Amino acid sequence: MSEKPIVVEAMVEGGKASGGPPIGPALGPTGVNIFQVVTKINEVTQPFVGLKVPVTITVDPATKSFEVDVGTPPTSALILKEIGQPKGSGEPNEKIVGNLTVDQLKNVAKGKASDISALTMKTAVMIVSGTCVSMGVTIEGKTAKEFQKEVRDGVWDSQLDEPLREA
Repeated sequence: MSEKPIVVEAMVEGGKASGGPPIGPALGPTGVNIFQVVTKINEVTQPFVGLKVPVTITVDPATKSFEVDVGTPPTSALILKEIGQPKGSGEPNEKIVGNLTVDQLKNVAKGKASDISALTMKTAVMIVSGTCVSMGVTIEGKTAKEFQKEVRDGVWDSQLDEPLREA
């Protein structure tokens, strides 16, 4: 086997990875302890129970050591989890599938903080609310576009005046 690290990428349900496909067969030839890898994946993906998350496993074939990196679920998946719906609207302007509170919207923004280019909570909320437009999700009972106009006008400044990431 080469001394170059072996990288395995997979989508797993948070906290529910197993030694079966796709992880087990991909890691088998590396000689790494699959049980240890799966245990680590389940540990680090526990916050995403019920969501599919991208996982990257990097194995050093010389030492049989491994690292697990977890990506974040898509913004739409985080929104659906918050509103408790299995899917968004097929007709976003016609059919509303759920409503988010500002606090729920902030939770989604915090969940995506490492993946989006926003520096402030206000900007992150604007980005996330853009996804709500195409999903048929309202925010505080308003369409996402109405909510975005209010954010631009400063109506929500007191609720959104906080850091996006912990310092």
